[in-house]
Amino acid sequence: MKINNVGYNHRHDADFFIDRPTGSGDCLLLLLKTNAIFTLNKKDVKIPKDSFFLFPQGMPQYYRCVPKHEFANDWVHFSFGQGEEEEFLKRKIPYAQGIRTDSIEFLSWCIKAVADEFASRSPYAQENMQHYMWLIFNRVSDVLHLPDEQIHDSEHEMLLTIRHKIYAEPYIPRSITWAAHEVRMSPASFQYYYKKTFGVTFVQDFINAKMEYAMMLLTSTNLTAHDIAGKCGYRNYEHFTRQFKERCGITPLEYRKHHE
Repeated sequence: MKINNVGYNHRHDADFFIDRPTGSGDCLLLLLKTNAIFTLNKKDVKIPKDSFFLFPQGMPQYYRCVPKHEFANDWVHFSFGQGEEEEFLKRKIPYAQGIRTDSIEFLSWCIKAVADEFASRSPYAQENMQHYMWLIFNRVSDVLHLPDEQIHDSEHEMLLTIRHKIYAEPYIPRSITWAAHEVRMSPASFQYYYKKTFGVTFVQDFINAKMEYAMMLLTSTNLTAHDIAGKCGYRNYEHFTRQFKERCGITPLEYRKHHE
């Protein structure tokens, strides 16, 4: 899979529109942060915000703002490699159809990670971008095809929203008290249902989110390990290093050297 261009959290005025009669020459993935109007088969269709939309290569691309409203989205122009489109189709994700999802924050975090890798000089950038793209496709497939009781269970959805928040913004301080309040549970009930749902405690999952963010920064930026600790929300570098080694088996500096 080749990433040709990527944009994260782009915003446009109310006169924004895309008019590409022959498409863009590649596939175009969109995450809509606002409602939008798409012209499909010569008919205007309103696609709601928090939707995933995928144009296949060669398909005309017409979409625009809802009148008098701004337009905001994430986007990725990409091309499938040999055999990859067949693998994608196994996930039964339809082309040119808005797919509403409560996972938009997580998907957007993945796009941000793709954008960070696209701008980096890491020799592993292409491999990392593919990883995030397949992660997006897998999550969208889950939205479409998991059993209804898993998709519509309100407690599951609220817990999933919390999980998306900590992975999307692992540098923001979060507590069990905050999370329990967000899902309207007692702290004890929240911790029980979080571990039951995801197989890991909230605290450990939050640490995992920080470590994944740290690994991304170590391989895609020239920031020092001390700076990365701060960007991951740590005030104490030794505490950051200790948790990183517990998670990865090596120190942050050793991890960076191993991926050079």
